[in-house]
Amino acid sequence: MLSVWLVCVGKLKEKFYKDACGEYMKRLSSCCKLTVAEIPEVKLSRDPTLGEIANALAKEGEAIRAKIPSGSRVAALCVEGRLCSSEELAQMLPALGNSPDKHMVFIIGGSYGLHPSVKAEADIQLSMSPMTFPHHLARVMLLEQVYRAFQINGGSRYHK
Repeated sequence: MLSVWLVCVGKLKEKFYKDACGEYMKRLSSCCKLTVAEIPEVKLSRDPTLGEIANALAKEGEAIRAKIPSGSRVAALCVEGRLCSSEELAQMLPALGNSPDKHMVFIIGGSYGLHPSVKAEADIQLSMSPMTFPHHLARVMLLEQVYRAFQINGGSRYHK
């Protein structure tokens, strides 16, 4: 069974995000082995300098790298990434089913995004939209899209 990892900066606090994520995590339990790893967001001052932000992203990047299983295929979510349809995402998953590592890792950064080195080291950079979304909502959206990808591959009517 394919192992899907979400490595996320920041902890979900709002009940509505937790509930939505919980629903898709429950649905995904029959499709894959899902692991969600939360990395604490580095605390910044109220009006951080660019240097403070860069240092925070570097620290978060180190913590992200420590959570990625070796041999994984890694997708970093970032605004400058490639736009991908649900069908294209679905095509990525079965290809991994034949690989010995069988890990697909999606990385979601915090409110300031991801360190450039994390994006550069990823196998693919994906964008959900040219619009900006809260990173907690991005987690819900990504879980839904991963669930949708499995449903597409299974021929379900979920994806119309």
